[in-house]
Amino acid sequence: MRALDPPSIDRDVPEALTLVIDDLLRRRVAEARTVDGTFAADIAGRVAAFAAGGGHRRSQLLWWAMRAAGGGDDEAEAALRMAASVELVQTCALIHDDVMDGSRTRRASPSVHASLERQYGTDGLDGPSAGFGGSGAVLAGDLALAWADDAFAEVLLMTPHSAGLGDRWRVMRTEMVAGQYLDLQTQVTGSRSAGRAMRTAVLKTARYSAVHPLLLGALLAGADGRTLRGLNRAGLCAGIAFQLQNDLQGVFGDPRRTGKPPGEDLRAGKATYLMAVARALCVRDGDAGGLRLLDAVVGSPAATERELRPVIGLLESCGARAHVAERADRLCARTLRTLRQTELVPGPAEHLARLLLDAGGVALPAAGPGGDGAGAGERTGAATGRAVAASGAGR
Repeated sequence: MRALDPPSIDRDVPEALTLVIDDLLRRRVAEARTVDGTFAADIAGRVAAFAAGGGHRRSQLLWWAMRAAGGGDDEAEAALRMAASVELVQTCALIHDDVMDGSRTRRASPSVHASLERQYGTDGLDGPSAGFGGSGAVLAGDLALAWADDAFAEVLLMTPHSAGLGDRWRVMRTEMVAGQYLDLQTQVTGSRSAGRAMRTAVLKTARYSAVHPLLLGALLAGADGRTLRGLNRAGLCAGIAFQLQNDLQGVFGDPRRTGKPPGEDLRAGKATYLMAVARALCVRDGDAGGLRLLDAVVGSPAATERELRPVIGLLESCGARAHVAERADRLCARTLRTLRQTELVPGPAEHLARLLLDAGGVALPAAGPGGDGAGAGERTGAATGRAVAASGAGR
């Protein structure tokens, strides 16, 4: 792998990340082959292919946070290797998530457990073969996490900031698991609390997908407490906005772009903020029929597209879709304002802003992080927001 200096990496961060990640994955798969060829082909190879196929958004956040906090030549290699570690944690999370959700597809391709079942013809079998794909995928996720920890441990030997980075890494992994568990727990208990849905979103997505990558990058550069607090606030707002947009995409998105079958979240009965808002608005409006429709269809694995269509229409007509989209816009506006108020290196800070706002589905205003457009989103949807808050879903 050829060495790259920070200005060169800045010009094409995804390419630099790909070089480092691919190098790491090649070495890990080669090690797996020395253990057992079947294991390497079936499990290690799938982990490597999955990790290599991601969008690397978290990795890019980590890099630009390091640069925005003043990091340079001394931190470049460590930042890229740490970014590879983050990608492997994400690989673990998504492989396990697909098993828990029973998702057959990921990124428009078979999920790991579905791929294993297809390879060995075990889908739908009873007896000892039942659950083979899921069990194999759990092991694949475990292997990804082991690779992530190994790579991160190597990074700690390259930096004087190992204590703070180690603490952040531990918190990130614990919160990721906690958020995933809350997601499962709300489904099995039938929770309809908007507060619970938001808490799950904060742990499972906002802090894991945005806050922790930002703080890992900044800590690597030796950022002070004020900078860390600013990035924490900006990442939290952007991360929640991302989850809200993800919830909307799960219902209204084009399957060709989401890589998921249409209506999957509705069939699974996902306890999202979108669904909590919809119920609150139906209660406010006295829409008993709407509530019956949600109870009858949402969470029904066998629901057809024809049965889902009225639910999707209700989410639109009751104002839930608009409310959630507008809240995401407001959060993106706060992200931009917080970055503007945080002392960061200007060029990298703009890259950081673009990544964070893009995750929330909002384009960066032409004026950049300090532009006048920052507050526009905060004025939208005020009437709907007050109504939902009054019904208890805005907390």
